[in-house]
Amino acid sequence: GDFLMINIVLVHPQIPQNTGAIGRLCVNANLKLHIIKPTIFEINEKNVRRAGLDYWDKLDPQIWESLDEFLAQNGQFLERFFFATTKTKRLYYDAGFCDGDFIFFGGESTGLPQNLMDKNWKNAITIPMSENGRSLNLAMSVGIVAYEAIRQIYGAKISANLDEISGNFGTNLKNIANDFDTAGAELANTAANFCEIEK
Repeated sequence: GDFLMINIVLVHPQIPQNTGAIGRLCVNANLKLHIIKPTIFEINEKNVRRAGLDYWDKLDPQIWESLDEFLAQNGQFLERFFFATTKTKRLYYDAGFCDGDFIFFGGESTGLPQNLMDKNWKNAITIPMSENGRSLNLAMSVGIVAYEAIRQIYGAKISANLDEISGNFGTNLKNIANDFDTAGAELANTAANFCEIEK
């Protein structure tokens, strides 16, 4: 289908197997992966590749040396930054995702920096959990939120296409009706002319 540009942003990830699994998800779902250093592991380390299996070379992740560097390049999209965190009550499926959005996830033991989330706190989102749970695995969290964003964006595109199709259908029906009216008028004229001749 159409290529979607949803950006997954990992801020200081700590466990290479999770980053590898997220990389694999990004390749399969056509997501753009951004990794913001410092990371505890080397990003080209073999266990990242192993967790991503043979997908890592297709991934082409964007590696940023610091959060400041990332923000300097992408700060103009701040309104479309979403922050996955356990510190909010707003559920991820209540967010309205759009093509081009940036969805941020923090390191496994640290979460996202509060001063980053404060830049657009209304877009902080969380995944509901029972009171027995504290947090979900990072790769699983990315998968849950990313596929909700994909569902929303494709849903919007499909309904826009349906509106267009039904609009076209309505126009076609109107044209057909007009053609019938024209044909009816011509028939009436012919009949009138025939009656004139008969007289």
